[in-house]
Amino acid sequence: MGLGVSIFLIAVGAILTWAVNASVSGLELQTIGWILMAVGALGLVLSMIFWSSWGGFSNSRRTTTYVEDGGPRV
Repeated sequence: MGLGVSIFLIAVGAILTWAVNASVSGLELQTIGWILMAVGALGLVLSMIFWSSWGGFSNSRRTTTYVEDGGPRV
């Protein structure tokens, strides 16, 4: 799950929790909204953690430099 999907889930969950006043038999829309917001927040945190460990925009990458010395000296 990426950042966009996480933000979308948080937005849909917030709309279901605070903006929808409809009732559906057998479903509690506010509870579904809270669950979607929790899943979106968890996905957002995990995406940020994996993004930083993968590389992304971090400056802590390891690089290896090989230097050739021109061959043997006599």
